[in-house]
Amino acid sequence: MTGHDVIAIGCGPFNLGLAALARAVDGLDLLVLEEQPELTWHRGMMFADASMQVNFLADLVTLVAPGHPLSFLHYLHDMDRLYTFTVRENFFPSRREYEDYLRWAAARLPSVRFSHRVEEVHWEPGPEHFAVHAVRGDGTRLRLAARALVLGIGTAPHVPQALAGLPRERLLHTSEYLYRAADVQGAGKVTVVGSGQSGAEVMVDLLGRNTEGGPAAAWLTRTPSFAPLDYTKLVLEMTTPAYMQYFHTLPEHVRDRLAGEQWQLYKGISTDTLDQIHELLYRRQLQHGLADVELRFGITVEAAAVDGAGRAVLTCRHRDTGAVFDHTTDLVVAATGYRNRPPGFLAPVDHLLLRDGRGRHRVRPDHSVELAEGVTGRIFVSNAEVHSHGVSAPNLDIGAVRNATILNAVTGREAFRLPKRSAFTTFTAPARTPDP
Repeated sequence: MTGHDVIAIGCGPFNLGLAALARAVDGLDLLVLEEQPELTWHRGMMFADASMQVNFLADLVTLVAPGHPLSFLHYLHDMDRLYTFTVRENFFPSRREYEDYLRWAAARLPSVRFSHRVEEVHWEPGPEHFAVHAVRGDGTRLRLAARALVLGIGTAPHVPQALAGLPRERLLHTSEYLYRAADVQGAGKVTVVGSGQSGAEVMVDLLGRNTEGGPAAAWLTRTPSFAPLDYTKLVLEMTTPAYMQYFHTLPEHVRDRLAGEQWQLYKGISTDTLDQIHELLYRRQLQHGLADVELRFGITVEAAAVDGAGRAVLTCRHRDTGAVFDHTTDLVVAATGYRNRPPGFLAPVDHLLLRDGRGRHRVRPDHSVELAEGVTGRIFVSNAEVHSHGVSAPNLDIGAVRNATILNAVTGREAFRLPKRSAFTTFTAPARTPDP
C-alpha cells in the first residue's frame, strides 16, 4: 500500500488548484486521481465566443498566492500572449482559453494522475487512515492510503422528472448541446426549458441559426423574468470569503431560505448575453420568412410526452394566472442545471459521515465533513457545500481560498495567509448594548 498525506478524488478546476497550491507546501504529499484520460471543461458548451464570468484573477492560485508559477499570468507569459492580453483590455478570458490554461497547469503537476478510477474507500481504524482502492486505465489495481481525502468529483447534469420521460431523440441537456449539433440543426423547432447562463447561450446559438433560415426556437423558464446576474459591487460581496464564513454560522433553516432567495447571484444571465439576445431579436425584424421565435417566462413545465406524430408535447402552466397549455416541439434542450452526484466509492464509509436534518453532509467551516466519533481522518468537499457555505461555493473565485483553507487544516499551520477582510459590508448583527 502506498501512503500519502492527502488523496484528492476528481480533477476539475478545484482539485487542480489544490494540487497547484500543495506543490508550494514543503513536506506535503498530495495525490490527485481522475477517472478521465485528460482534463476537459464544459466541452458541450464551448461556443467560440463564450466568455468567463469571472476575471483572470480567479484562477487556480492567485487570490491566495499571487506569485505562484501556475497562475494565469504565468500561463500567458509562457504562451507569449501576455502583451496581447494586456492590449486586449478585456480581463475576462474566453472559456476556451481558460480550459487551455487548466490543461497547461495539469501538465506541470506530476501529482495529478489521469485514467485512475476510484472504486472504493474504506476507513481502517488500526493504522488510522483511509484505504483508497483504484484502478488504472490499463487495468492495474492500486491500493493507496491517506489520512485526508478531498472530494472534487463535480456535479452531474440534472433533468427534472417532468422531462425525464422523453426519448433521447427528443431531449438533450445543455451539457451535450454542441455534441448534438446535427440534431439541433435537423429539428423543425427547438425549445429551451430553463434559463441561467447556459440556457441563454443556447438561445443565442438558436437565434443565430434561425436568422440563417434554421429551426424555430422557443424559450420557456419558470423564473419571473429573464433576469440578469446581479453583478453590482456590493452585492458581489455576498460571494466573498467573509460572507461564506458568516453564512456558515446561521441556523440550517435560515441558510436554506437565503440560498433560495439568492438565485440571481448564480442563476442569472450575464447582461452581455441578454444584450446579444435582444440584438438578434431586433435584427430578425428586418428579415422575412424566418421560422417563429417564442420567449415566455413564468412558465412551469409539469409533464412531457410524445404525440402520434412523434413530436414532444410539454404540458405547461402559466404561473401568474394558473392557465394550462400544451407546447409542441421537435427537440427540448434542458437548461436545468446540475446536481451534486453521490460518490458511489464512499459507500463503505457512508455510515461514518454525519448528516443534517435534510440528509446532507454536515460540513465544518474548514470544508471538512463531520465524521463519526473515533474517526481521526478527514474528508473535505469542494463544490458540495452550498447548504453550509452559501451559493458562492461553486464559484471559481472562491476555489483558491477554499483550497488554502483545506491545506492549512491538513498541515495544522498557516501554510497560506487567508484574507482577513474580503468585504466592506458587515454581515453580523452588532453586539447588544447592555441595559444600564
